[in-house]
Amino acid sequence: MNPDIQHFYHAQSGTFSYVVSDAASKTAAVIDPVLGFSIVSGRTDTEAAEEIVSYIEKEGLTLEWILETHAHADHISAAQFVKARLGGKIAIGEGIRDVQAHFGPVFNLQAPFAADGHQFDHLFGDDEKFALGEITCGVMRTPGHTNDGVTYLFGNAAFVGDTLFMTDLGTARCDFPGGDAGVLYDSIQKLFALPDETTLYLCHDYPPDGRGLCCQTSVGQQKEENIHVGGGTSREDYVRLREARDAALGLPALILPSIQVNIEAGRLPQPEDNEITYIKIPVNTL
Repeated sequence: MNPDIQHFYHAQSGTFSYVVSDAASKTAAVIDPVLGFSIVSGRTDTEAAEEIVSYIEKEGLTLEWILETHAHADHISAAQFVKARLGGKIAIGEGIRDVQAHFGPVFNLQAPFAADGHQFDHLFGDDEKFALGEITCGVMRTPGHTNDGVTYLFGNAAFVGDTLFMTDLGTARCDFPGGDAGVLYDSIQKLFALPDETTLYLCHDYPPDGRGLCCQTSVGQQKEENIHVGGGTSREDYVRLREARDAALGLPALILPSIQVNIEAGRLPQPEDNEITYIKIPVNTL
C-alpha cells in the first residue's frame, strides 16, 4: 500500500520536508521539518513549520511520527515545535549516538546531555519495521554523509535524506565527522537494489540555471544518470571524485547552531538565569 505525500520547501536552507499519510486511517508522519534561523540576528521563525501544521490540521490527520533522516548540519529541526502542536514521536537512526559522542565534547555539553540517544522518543535500527496506519514502513541504514543517516521506506516511496541529490547534482558530501565516501557508495548501492520504479524523495535541491526545483527522482534515473555514481561508476572512482570535491567545499553557514540543537532532537538550549537562550560557537575548533 502506498501513502499520500505532500512536500514543503524551505528556501533559505534549500530543504524539503514531507507529510506522509495513510488515507484509510488518516494517520501521518512528518519528515525533516525545518525551524527557520537567522545567524545574523539569532532569531528563529516557525513559518515553514506552521505550514506543515496547518496542512495536517486542514486534512484532519493524526500525527504519529516526526522522522529525522539524520542530524542536519544546514538547518535546525522543527521537531519539538511540531510535537508541541500536534503530538507524535520524534525518531532518528540509532547512529545518532555516534554523532552525539563526537559533538557533545565539541560544544562542551553537560549533564543531563548524554550520547545515548535518550533525547529522541525512538531510535531506529537497520531494517526495523513500523506502522503508519495500514501501511508497513521500513528503515534502511544509509550512512556515509553522516554515520546516523537512514532512509524511510513507505510502499514505493523512499525518503533518502542527503544521500542522493538530483542526477545533475550528484551525491552528498562526506567530509563531516563520521562521514565516509566509501560507506556512502555502499549505502547508495543498497538504494540502487530497490526496484527501478521506486520514487526517491530528496531532502535538498539546488537547481542550476534552466532547471526547475525538484523533490523526487527514481532509482532507475539515478542508476543511469547520476553524475557522481550513475552508469556503473566503481567504488574506487567514486571515492576519488567525492573526496576531491569535498576538499574544496566550505562549511554550511548554519552548521554550528544546527548540529548543536539537532543532536538534542531539536531542543534549543535551556534559558540562562536572565531568561535568554544562548547557542555556543566554538572558536578555532571545526
